[in-house]
Amino acid sequence: MDAKIIKAALADITEEKDPTLKSQKLASICSALFRERGIDLIVVGGSAIEFYTEGAYASGDLDLCYSAESKPLTLRLRQELMGELRGEGGPRSWQVAGMFVDILGQIETLARTPFRKLDAPYGQIKIAQPEELLVERVLVSVYPGENEAARNCAKAFLATALRNEIELDWNEVKRLAERSEYRIFPQCKALAKEVADELKVQSPLHPAG
Repeated sequence: MDAKIIKAALADITEEKDPTLKSQKLASICSALFRERGIDLIVVGGSAIEFYTEGAYASGDLDLCYSAESKPLTLRLRQELMGELRGEGGPRSWQVAGMFVDILGQIETLARTPFRKLDAPYGQIKIAQPEELLVERVLVSVYPGENEAARNCAKAFLATALRNEIELDWNEVKRLAERSEYRIFPQCKALAKEVADELKVQSPLHPAG
């Protein structure tokens, strides 16, 4: 990637006041740069939920993984690529343009739904599947103990979905939540009903009637 493009992008990201847009721009330039070297980055965790909820939940940093189809991402290559973005730190966490960026490793997913894609200023972003993000967040909210921050995040995500602002495959949510790796469906169902009742809508995880 041309050094002038990177310089202009970093200046733009540094000056961006909207935290969600700032994070999306940073994900965009990171994805574009890594893609040129055969590395397919995916936004995960709280960062992905922030993008889906358009900032209703704020992560504060940028969490990335890379796909199983990517070329090997060695520590040296991480440092070289993040160096092009003037990143400070490493080998898995850097500060870039006033934000922290974490590259957490190869993505682990049990979801059958595809990664979502978002057009952003410096190139397309891939985002982890919302169905698995929801199930993961509910799991974290109750195990190994109650986690109020994770619960609030799951509620914000559910509210966005129940208002039809993002499309969720609720059958896939149920399938994932019932898998032995999660075993969290009763808690997912209860939280979905709680949020649905607050919004005065029907929970997709509860039969009508």
